Amino acid sequence: MTVSRTLFSAEHDQFRETVRRFVEVELEAHHADWERQKRVPREVWRKAGEKGLLCCNVPEAYGGPGADWLYNVVVIEELAKAGMTGPGFMVHSEMCAPYLLAWGSEELKREWLPRMVRGEAIGAIGMTEPGAGSDVKRIKTRAVRDGDDYVLNGQKVYISNGINADLVVTACKTAPEKGAKGVSLIAVPTATAGFERGRNLEKLGLKAQDTAELFYTDVRVPAGNLLGEANRGFAMLMTKLAQERLTQAIRSIAVAESVLRQTVDYTRGREAFDGTIADFQNTQFVLAQLDAEITAQRIFVDWCIERFLKGELSGTESAKVKLLGSELHCKTVDQCLQFFGGYGYMLEYPIARAYIDARITKIAGGAVEVMKQIIWKDMTTRSV
Repeated sequence: MTVSRTLFSAEHDQFRETVRRFVEVELEAHHADWERQKRVPREVWRKAGEKGLLCCNVPEAYGGPGADWLYNVVVIEELAKAGMTGPGFMVHSEMCAPYLLAWGSEELKREWLPRMVRGEAIGAIGMTEPGAGSDVKRIKTRAVRDGDDYVLNGQKVYISNGINADLVVTACKTAPEKGAKGVSLIAVPTATAGFERGRNLEKLGLKAQDTAELFYTDVRVPAGNLLGEANRGFAMLMTKLAQERLTQAIRSIAVAESVLRQTVDYTRGREAFDGTIADFQNTQFVLAQLDAEITAQRIFVDWCIERFLKGELSGTESAKVKLLGSELHCKTVDQCLQFFGGYGYMLEYPIARAYIDARITKIAGGAVEVMKQIIWKDMTTRSV
């Protein structure tokens, strides 16, 4: 079933064609090489910036197109459909830039956002630590005020865009004794003395996306690099995590739709036992079930996008759509791979790469168990 998507205008559709051409010309032919190199060259970011694919909703005052967020959605969807997991545009545009735009000083915004829009500067988010993942209040990276500066010490791990990044929005403790109420966000330029990158980490999937360890040793940045107010970082993170989780759900449903289409086409053409794989009732039942579930999730995702555009998407709603999207994403690639047989186990086939790239969705943006906790807490506090 094809869902009519009235969210998008003719201008969005035209932009979608631009993104598709960019994917075909600049990404698809090179992605396998980038997976071996474990990173995407910086020139690709600059080319994406030239085409208007980065930070689409950043206002013109800060060098952006000033478009609505649906243009960002188009970019997320088209990269996901094509299996282009290497370019960390999603982290850059949907996770780093929003913090700068919402809480950065005018000086910070004017210094960094135009460069991020053009792809000349790459952004990352520094939250996860060796002992703190989804539980942000347990981070140990410290930032101590020293005159007109903050001095940071600590370590981050599993940071997407970590090797390429020019700016890392870093979660740190400015009042450790206050727990979650002592977390702040500080924009740290990676050229700052004392900042070091560790390994470009080996991962199960997303092999072309650079993912790094980061080390802060007496890293001194101006106090003006603080985003928002000191010790308000946890609340700020909770606000923007809803966008991150919706973004994950958008990617997941786009992958599920694409993989299902590929599988239907493959089974209808693959001959077996005097017919095709599509002739078997099991094939029809499994794929029909997936189609029904994907249709329902697509409607839910688009409903959440509408809510987000109106500023009405709640944390619980974003947890629900992310939870269901992650589960369905992984289920779809797993069940569809089976129909490809031995071909499905070969990394030269898109279905195999989709399979290994899917697993992170149950972890990134908050583990599915955390999503369930958020939903349960809402269930027990709201009136029936």
